[in-house]
Amino acid sequence: MTKHGILAVTVAATAALAFGPTASSTASPHSHTVAPSRFVPGPCPRTPEPIAALSTARCGFLEVPENRARPRSRTIRLAVAVIPATSAKSAADPVVFMSGGPGGETFDDIPFLVDSGLNRDRPLIIMAQRGNLYDQPNLACPEMDRFNARYVGLGYDSPQAKRLLLDAVKKCRNRLAADGIDLSAYNTKENAADFAALRTALGIPRWNVYGHSYGTNLALTYLRKHPQGIRAVALDSATAPQIVTLPWGWSSAREGIENVFKACAAEPRCKSRHPDLRRTLTEQVRKLEAHPLTLKARPPRGGDPVKVVLDGGSLLNILVANAIPFPDVPAAIEELAHGRPERFARARAADSAAVVGMTAHGLTESVVCSEWVPGHSKADVLKAGRRAFPGWPDSVLAQAPQLPFQHEVCRIWHVPSRAASHRVATRSPVPALLVAGTFDAKVGASWSRAAARTLSRSTSVQVPGIGHWVVPQSPCAQRVLASFLARPTAAPDTRCVAGLTPKPFTIIPK
Repeated sequence: MTKHGILAVTVAATAALAFGPTASSTASPHSHTVAPSRFVPGPCPRTPEPIAALSTARCGFLEVPENRARPRSRTIRLAVAVIPATSAKSAADPVVFMSGGPGGETFDDIPFLVDSGLNRDRPLIIMAQRGNLYDQPNLACPEMDRFNARYVGLGYDSPQAKRLLLDAVKKCRNRLAADGIDLSAYNTKENAADFAALRTALGIPRWNVYGHSYGTNLALTYLRKHPQGIRAVALDSATAPQIVTLPWGWSSAREGIENVFKACAAEPRCKSRHPDLRRTLTEQVRKLEAHPLTLKARPPRGGDPVKVVLDGGSLLNILVANAIPFPDVPAAIEELAHGRPERFARARAADSAAVVGMTAHGLTESVVCSEWVPGHSKADVLKAGRRAFPGWPDSVLAQAPQLPFQHEVCRIWHVPSRAASHRVATRSPVPALLVAGTFDAKVGASWSRAAARTLSRSTSVQVPGIGHWVVPQSPCAQRVLASFLARPTAAPDTRCVAGLTPKPFTIIPK
């Protein structure tokens, strides 16, 4: 892996990315009381798997205050990579990427971004959100990773799973606090201020923002609080700050799963083979919740078979996570109903092989517990679940999709609520593109249109048959995004979307 020295500070005639001063004041009202932010060049991260784009990237750290609201706050370091454009005629305005999660490993996303053409015509800037793997400090929680690996062999909402999860959360929180980490400072407001500081520290007059999932929540917060220098904003699988709460996950789960069923009903062969998927799924959720299956399954990427438990909660969350490819979902449900649970078992086993230490659970819990959970009770979650899936067992519906036992987790994590200041709609005339996948059960496609209502120059696009994080999965979405970034003030070319249909569903013999 190549190590790099001082970054260029002038703009070449080829419109290469310019770097201005490597120090800048933060934009907060307390900036006079904390150290200024600055960019420090350095080597690119040594990733577990080599990332080709980093061999030509310029890397370093952005140094920022951990908590801008506190005088004499300590400094933290955020890993940065600037990947050059592949085109000989690069545009001067780069794209800065805001990753999902919160807490997902950002540098892991680079191959998907490059393959999607994000750096074809302009440089691509990657910065790990505070607490990520290559940051200092790194808010990984190996305790929680080890629990997740064991969780596949436990009942989804079982007392044992709850006890082990809360024990892991407590150990991680205590360890991070003992290291002097101010967990209240790991939130979307500070993340947004970090990106504002990065643009200034690199001397970039204008850039384009592309975010997916939680990164869209961050991008909208950034646009609201730091609108200077933003040429255009692209939001992929949008989660608007004013919308996202714990109960909200149920409506997205319902929408994504229902859209898969509707697509099956619209395909004659699938409709004939699976005439009532909704009823079949409800029956299987109820059956498995009453009588869970315990079996051995080999993770999809290989390895020894592991013990897995399939119950109603795990079944629902496998579908929400898109752990089974969409074309296979009707067949998997049909097989399950006829005593063949192998597809679901293998999907459940996948979490047993997660890499320990890759996810910044410290950032995840700090954001979720300060911004998403406050103001909504466990009763609210259950009510939303009943509305989304009538007739399902309450034991399944009591746990928000993908966030089991979250109220109990947040009592341990103990960070102050930021709901009032965070759950604010972004109103902006900056050109915006919102892209959603109709099969997305994590962030329902309709929520992108809801986010667009306060963006006066926005275009919303729904891509049929695609799930979460649309652009890497859809060549059409890549063309729409490229068209938008080329001329944000003009209507993007969305012609390829017309006539798109989901991939044909797998049909198994009767």
